[in-house]
Amino acid sequence: MALILDLPLQLLQIVLVVAIAPLMMGVTRKVRARLLRRVGPPLLQPYHDLWKLMHKEAVVADNASWVYRRAPYALFAITWVAAGLVPTYATGLLFSWSADLIAVVALLGTGRFVLALAGMDIGTAFGGIGSSREMMIASLAEPAMLMISFAVALIAGTTQLSAIAALFSTGEVGVRVSLGLALLALIMVGIAENARIPIDNPSTHLELTMVHEAMILEYSGRHLAMIELAAQVKLVLYFSLIACLFVPFGIAGSDAGPLHLALGILAWLAKLTLFAVLLPIAETSVAKMRVFRYPAFLGSAFAAAALAVFLRFVSRGF
Repeated sequence: MALILDLPLQLLQIVLVVAIAPLMMGVTRKVRARLLRRVGPPLLQPYHDLWKLMHKEAVVADNASWVYRRAPYALFAITWVAAGLVPTYATGLLFSWSADLIAVVALLGTGRFVLALAGMDIGTAFGGIGSSREMMIASLAEPAMLMISFAVALIAGTTQLSAIAALFSTGEVGVRVSLGLALLALIMVGIAENARIPIDNPSTHLELTMVHEAMILEYSGRHLAMIELAAQVKLVLYFSLIACLFVPFGIAGSDAGPLHLALGILAWLAKLTLFAVLLPIAETSVAKMRVFRYPAFLGSAFAAAALAVFLRFVSRGF
């Protein structure tokens, strides 16, 4: 009986993270356009773009292997699984036992590897440049993510996201300097992982600055739709991760009723919308970095996370 009740709630979360992802991308693009004094595309434009791409023919290079053809589906599946594990509107869902922070980091690393492999598969110059830059960013971002996981786990006593959200939502942990540093590090890593300014510009096709776009230039049709949707789901994943770890207020408990679950969904959507508005505001206030400055940016994220761990060891009150 419990399984019959818990399974729909878990499926609802899995469906919501995909259904809401294009809308969050639309909000981000609209706010950024308005900040640049342009009208911008409609909020629902990402849905129309995905629909159009799904009905276009996928053009594949003659020398492309099975890796190139299967990579978009594998990337979307991996990103969807990772996003579905992060608690959104409620804790203690059916798959909460597998929602481990380190497991999410591992899934993101796997998806990054699949995309970089696909970028190098057909041997174009752009694909090779994008893959090499992506791996450089990954080599700096993954240690920072693991250090963030370590800092949060030292305070919560676990790496299970559902248990962390349940503990932090009670307010017993309080305001800590180490959590603030971990939040700063996660925001910096999230900007790099989602190819946002100042690391990358998702709307450019200049070969000197491309990272993510360089790896997918040869894709079209349904393959490109899968990659674009995976990128949108990944953005929602990081928004949900920040909300789960550092802004868990409003999230429903494991034994919550329908009213609390509905309020949890509304609170989660409000947090995503707020993050989707703040992201372009931050992007329009800074300039794009040179490629050789990426290590300094992500090194600062690692240093912030490492300082959070150090403060936790020095004083339990921090």
